[in-house]
Amino acid sequence: MHRVLWITAAVLAAAFSFMFAAEEMISKEIQRVLVTNFPSLQRVEGTVTVGSPVPLAAMASLSDVLVSPVGPSDTNHLVAGGVIEATGFGQMVLSLVGQTRGDITRPGAVGAILVPDEEPILRALEEKGAIQFALETAAPLVTSATPYFASSQPRVLLAFPRYRVFFYNATDKTVTVTLYAYMTS
Repeated sequence: MHRVLWITAAVLAAAFSFMFAAEEMISKEIQRVLVTNFPSLQRVEGTVTVGSPVPLAAMASLSDVLVSPVGPSDTNHLVAGGVIEATGFGQMVLSLVGQTRGDITRPGAVGAILVPDEEPILRALEEKGAIQFALETAAPLVTSATPYFASSQPRVLLAFPRYRVFFYNATDKTVTVTLYAYMTS
């Protein structure tokens, strides 16, 4: 009786492993997809195609930006670095690296501030120096101990499709920085 149970269990185990292997093989093949129409607000008409895989991540960078000494609160003199396009992504990891251009006698933070590229927000920054909805990363204490520095890598939530990047440098010497923005869905 025990022998029959063992044989039955072995046969069932083999059958399950064969079924999972077959299912995995089928899932790797191209499959036909059926599109179901919903009420008129969500009606799908014509041919539905996806030209390429939908990107799940993207990297943007602003390279070799020369940043003269300017504090983060001196908003009229922050160094403009460019725009990061974030449409379609929900979060971003920011990484800032750089190099000093001389012997620093006054250590300080070097950082990047990302401000939403929206007219009312940029007007508040320009007219009143108010930084609204900013994302930021910084190397907290850049010294002359080594010419290279890097920030931590904060993960931030995105609430706007585009961000303008401004850099600051609280040391007494010019630095060159590169900002990396790794965006994911």
